[in-house]
Amino acid sequence: MHLDTGVRGAAPGPEPGVITRARAGDREAFAVLYTEHHRVVHQYLLHRTRDRHLAEDLAQDVFVRALRGMGGYTWQGGGLTPWLITIARNLYLDEMGRSRTRRETPVADLWEPDRGTHGTDSAALRALDAVEARQTVHGALRTLNPSERHCLELRYLGGLSPRETAQVMGRSVGAVRTLTHRALSRLRWTVGVPA
Repeated sequence: MHLDTGVRGAAPGPEPGVITRARAGDREAFAVLYTEHHRVVHQYLLHRTRDRHLAEDLAQDVFVRALRGMGGYTWQGGGLTPWLITIARNLYLDEMGRSRTRRETPVADLWEPDRGTHGTDSAALRALDAVEARQTVHGALRTLNPSERHCLELRYLGGLSPRETAQVMGRSVGAVRTLTHRALSRLRWTVGVPA
């Protein structure tokens, strides 16, 4: 049974009953919210961390925090997704701050099938190319204003749809599309790619 929780582009209105019940401590109502929102939270974290296990751990932490803080949640009319994504983003940033010294970068497989040997030189060059590409993208993202950067992070790193991005950012779908187009144009110009 699907309950409307105000997530799928509902116009601002009264708080959905399932959220009211969850705020009052009804664990079954919170389980419904968990089921309906877990995918988008997990997907957002997976695209940020690029680590399935870490994304799952952080997603669980998001819902633990949400359960603890549900009583203080204030209905804004836009659904629960923006609140959960904010919690996810904060947990992700906390995790990156803690793991900055222990972060690992995966290295490509060193096996070169055409030569039948391990090609450390070739693998090292591929790894360097990947690092340079990543640095170019991160450098280009820093040239965007905060709204443009956040929009692209949600859309392409977080894997959110235009509607989900609009909900998280508190904007209309049209505004998100315009912001996305403008940000991508600016990125192309920054890295020297013709439009």
